Formats: sequence, structure tokens, C-alpha cells
Amino acid sequence: MVKRTTLTEAETTFVAAQRVARLATADAEGNPHVIPVCYAFDGSRFYTPLDEKPKRVAESKLRRVRNIAARPEVALVIDQYDDDWSRLGYVLVQGRAEMLEPENTLHTRALELLRERYFQYRVMALEKYAVIAITPNSVVSWGPALKP
Repeated sequence: MVKRTTLTEAETTFVAAQRVARLATADAEGNPHVIPVCYAFDGSRFYTPLDEKPKRVAESKLRRVRNIAARPEVALVIDQYDDDWSRLGYVLVQGRAEMLEPENTLHTRALELLRERYFQYRVMALEKYAVIAITPNSVVSWGPALKP
């Protein structure tokens, strides 16, 4: 089976219709960490911000940030649950994450996409925070994400 690194049209439509994803990272020893995230997709990369929501530690001390520094391999699961199990589905993206600092040109585009998708970000000073960019190495899907 050939590894796909790009999303199909059906997967892109599915991803655009969902509101939250789960980001999986691992520390240097391989201990997993999974958190829900907001995201945007530009057709080639996924973006998830470090934002103004209350956090117990500084941005650089967040577990996902430390994990990406130690091991940039991540997984992003965008799924849909429904009590009608014929509508269950997901897109699983395995890829490489990098931190986009505010001076990075992709940072500005990422913020535009995130603000377009989530009105809450329109009033946050996201320019002060890094954005996680994920470039897919492998894409698989199941359920509605497969149907054009």
C-alpha cells in the first residue's frame, strides 16, 4: 500500500466540517500525550495555535511544545462521532510538527486561516504566540471522509 501525504477532496471536505481534533505527541522516552485542539488546514499543512486560553505554565513549558522539540513526529486525528454509527468517521494525519514563531511568514497565513475558522481567535493577540504547523507524512481515513 502506498503512503499518501495529501488529503483527497472528500477528506478535505470532512476536515473542514469538523471543529476539533486531537493532537498526539510523545516525549523523548516515547510517553504519549493527547490533547484536543482547534486547527486550520491550508491544503498542505495543519495549524494549531498556542493561544490566550488560561494555561498553568509558560508557552515554552507546555507539554506539547516540549514533546515536539524532543520528537517532532505527531499524529492528528479529526473525527466525527454520531449515535448513528453509519456516520462515524475520521482522518488520521501522521506528520512532522514544527513551531512557527511570530516572525515566520507562514505564521501570518496560519493566523488568517484560524481566525476565519474560529471567531474567538479574532479578539485574541495570537501574534504573540507560536503556532504548531504539521506537515503530513501519512494520511488515512475511514467512514464519511472516504465518500465524495
